[in-house]
Amino acid sequence: MSAAVDFQNVDIVFGEEQRRSLEMIDRGASREEILAETGSVLGCAGANLTVETGEICVLMGLSGSGKSTLLRAVNRLNVPARGKVLVRDGERMVDVVSADEKTLRHIRQTQVAMVFQQFALLPWRTVEQNVGLGLELAGVPDAERRERVAAQLKLVGLDQWAKKYGHELSGGMQQRVGLARAFATEAPILLMDEPFSALDPLIRTKLQDELLQLQERLHKTIIFVSHDLEEALKIGTHISIMEGGRIVQTGAPEDIVLRPANDYVREFIANVNPLSVLTAWNVMRDRRDLDDAGGGWVWLDRRNTTRFRIDADGLVIGAERNGRPAEWVSCDDIEKLPPDAPQVFWAKAGTSLKTVMHAMHESQTAPVALFDEQSRFVGSIGVRDVLSAIIRR
Repeated sequence: MSAAVDFQNVDIVFGEEQRRSLEMIDRGASREEILAETGSVLGCAGANLTVETGEICVLMGLSGSGKSTLLRAVNRLNVPARGKVLVRDGERMVDVVSADEKTLRHIRQTQVAMVFQQFALLPWRTVEQNVGLGLELAGVPDAERRERVAAQLKLVGLDQWAKKYGHELSGGMQQRVGLARAFATEAPILLMDEPFSALDPLIRTKLQDELLQLQERLHKTIIFVSHDLEEALKIGTHISIMEGGRIVQTGAPEDIVLRPANDYVREFIANVNPLSVLTAWNVMRDRRDLDDAGGGWVWLDRRNTTRFRIDADGLVIGAERNGRPAEWVSCDDIEKLPPDAPQVFWAKAGTSLKTVMHAMHESQTAPVALFDEQSRFVGSIGVRDVLSAIIRR
């Protein structure tokens, strides 16, 4: 993978006394101390973060932690006092902090698009006119603009609403117009500043699902600001947690939940449901740790109720449960099975713990096998493994 955005030692200060403020930052002064002595507000200090191409990076923190401040440095809506913000432009990386006006305009028009919290739709324009606004400002010809707008409205399911005005749409539909407007520029980097926070919970959940579905097709690089931890755990490839203008921990969702860096992060995640983030990989027992049943067979559980026969390539060639031949089937196919068929469910590394537990329930606590992307058997998950993971969390 290659970096799409790279923050390097970024400091952002609002106020006149930037030099004194930077000196205090170097001494480790807090936001409160800087404000008291200089009257300047520390927006962000010493931010180092690399966002890889095609990932969703979620910036999190309490109100005033600096997450939106850092996001807006990507298109230089906030100007860093020090440091670099490198943004990919084809084969090169451009430092938007030092870029001239022409280069910055190019980055804003072609490489970075933004979705705002409050929709920001122009009420005198129709849906299609709002979606095409960025293209119009960029001087895209009318015919091409109409074609691209139509494609994006279809992508977000609003092609039948093209001639309507913003006030005729629900909040969720208005936010989808905002998404279409950002997508229409075809910019590879998308900045999303708490885009769903103003919506009702059910609508917010639906749009989160739609965003993930769109991401599977579009593979944008998304930097997403949120104060909702469940939302971050659901959509984020990586999460960066901020406190007082500083990044205190960055990692995959399960790393944040299982290995909090300090008391602030620990308190931040205290009420998260582990089922929303833990996966089969987090709770599995490696194949090498399972008991050998002889003759190429291996026990999946400590009670010796379920076993697999494995060939030299790691593929399953036989299964038994309670002494009877069994089929091995995906956790995703639970609803398709006849009720009396002996079966052993299997999952992939990224299968959610919630799905694994559903399979265990349906199979009356039988273990769940774990396969890799080449369908090779790599481990097993029993009830005790699940309980241990939840208790540790």
